[in-house]
Amino acid sequence: MKRTRLFAWLTLCLGCLICATTAFAETDIERFRKGAELEDAPSQYELGMCYLKGEDVEQSYTEAVNWFRKAAEQGYGKAQNALGVCYGNGQGVSQSYTESVKWFRKAAEQGYAQAQFNLGVIYANGQGVEQSYTEATKWFRRAAEQRYAEAQFNLGVYYYTGQGVRQSYTEAVKWFHKAAEQELVQAQVNLALCYRDGQGVEQSYTEAAKWYRKAAEQGDADAQYNLGVCYDRGRGVEQSYTEAAKWYRKAAEQGNASAQFSLGNFYHNGQGVGQSYTEAVKWYRKAAEQGYAKAQYNLGQCYRNGQGVVQSYTEAAKCFRKAAEQGNASAQFNLGASYYNGQGVEQSYTEATKWFRKAADQGDAKAQYNLGLCYSVGKGVEQSNVMARFWLRQAAMQGNIQAAEVLEKLE
Repeated sequence: MKRTRLFAWLTLCLGCLICATTAFAETDIERFRKGAELEDAPSQYELGMCYLKGEDVEQSYTEAVNWFRKAAEQGYGKAQNALGVCYGNGQGVSQSYTESVKWFRKAAEQGYAQAQFNLGVIYANGQGVEQSYTEATKWFRRAAEQRYAEAQFNLGVYYYTGQGVRQSYTEAVKWFHKAAEQELVQAQVNLALCYRDGQGVEQSYTEAAKWYRKAAEQGDADAQYNLGVCYDRGRGVEQSYTEAAKWYRKAAEQGNASAQFSLGNFYHNGQGVGQSYTEAVKWYRKAAEQGYAKAQYNLGQCYRNGQGVVQSYTEAAKCFRKAAEQGNASAQFNLGASYYNGQGVEQSYTEATKWFRKAADQGDAKAQYNLGLCYSVGKGVEQSNVMARFWLRQAAMQGNIQAAEVLEKLE
């Protein structure tokens, strides 16, 4: 099952300061302005937010910074954080991480969770300060203890990877759980992974599927794909190709290459959907164009067999090559076979044995058998009974009956 990459949330954030702002009535704007001119810090901050978002006033980062600064200089934490974000993003002021750090720290030391989170980001990225996971963890923890979900998630990541703290899957799960319960998608996905692999918790496909579902229902493509895998294999849920196809499709339509490949397989085999080589090719192609090697190989097979496309050895060989160059053993074998038979490429025993060898080195039994035959007759390589026996024996040990028969004759 695909493992989603664990990552920290490392971007400066105004968070709910921006998201929670709504259009104000004219009387509210007037009230904020009157309060701001009387040096009321909350009013100055709110007026700055109006200018930042251009709500009921002409949008102006310069004016936003002006009012944020007035409130920040009075020690108002929200304004200090907002001013830090403006410096970090270069909005209304010349971009300066040094100034950003200064204002984040003022707000963070007052206990303002959003600023603590942003200061953690600054330390994690080494922007305006010397990079330090230890300091980043310190500030993420302070924000996390105030139930700031993104900080809880980052703290979980750091415990998972052992950055800035002693590595602990148990602690990672603890913080992922806290953030996941606040509906943070990334935390839900990572918590599902921990349950799937039994890291920091007792292994449970049921719990993994539960958290994948929560993230999937929020539209997360990786979670949708992984929930599809759960249904495909009957892990933590009742096995259902129909449900698997449903979730694969949701992820595939968002561009998830693994889901596109899996949906292609379902159409190819008629699992959970009506069998259709044309649809299979459509989804294989989408994944193949993203460089997904297995999809490139399967698309090559469709071209070779004329399934869902006009049969073409040339196109098949192109697809096999793309996958082969990424190390796909089946594609390497098939590209070798294309060269051996001169199908879609100029016939060449030398090129054939080159690709047979690459696949054989990865344990592909058919490639080992063919390479053994090439050595036995000296096609593309110098004839050698020793090497022929070696490769035929490798294939025979994997149950290749033809290899066993040829080996018996040679011996």
